[in-house]
Amino acid sequence: MIIEQSIRKNNILIVDDHPFIIEGYKNAITRYNPDEFEFFITQAKDCESAYGIITNPDALLFDIAFLDISMPPYEEKDIYSGEDLARLISEYMPKCKIILLTMYTELLKIKTIIKTINPNGLVIKNDLTFDELLFAFDKVIKNEKYYSQSVLKMLAQSEEDSVEIDQFDKEILFHISKGTKLSDIPQYIPISLGSIERRKINLKELLKIEDGSDIDLVREAKNKGLLF
Repeated sequence: MIIEQSIRKNNILIVDDHPFIIEGYKNAITRYNPDEFEFFITQAKDCESAYGIITNPDALLFDIAFLDISMPPYEEKDIYSGEDLARLISEYMPKCKIILLTMYTELLKIKTIIKTINPNGLVIKNDLTFDELLFAFDKVIKNEKYYSQSVLKMLAQSEEDSVEIDQFDKEILFHISKGTKLSDIPQYIPISLGSIERRKINLKELLKIEDGSDIDLVREAKNKGLLF
């Protein structure tokens, strides 16, 4: 007597602003255990189109979402990255497993992603091959965590070079990023203007942009995961 194995259906969301990368993901996913799984794939090219799909009351409930971290933002809804989309999915579809893909290779940024998003999978794009993608997908679909080799190496390395700042520094960076004049920041933070000026100098030294502008400071702080 032959027992037919039932096919497990999974809804997959892929969000990336590079069409050829989306096709690569689709090609890998559709080759994964075709005798056991059937996949229904929805794709989006930026934060705005992904937002529309995720928040649509008639939308499918996704089982797994592949999200590129760096994508064109949807400023109207304060969705600026794949990280924001991951939070949105967790709100609308809490059972959906998240696989984040990124070009970031800064230790602090990776640690921040893991701490704030806690994705089921985290892959550095430089690690990404057809086999790597299938391996990540296999782990996640089996309810296991998957971090690519570069992520594991970064987490294992010494944290001597990582950057840690306190709450006052974070608030100073936030106000600078919003265009607040330095002389006005004491209205929002209970420390003197002189302390704020010294902290700003220290932040530039810490981020190795001593001669940089405020724009440079904000950019580097975001790259290091110190500012969102």
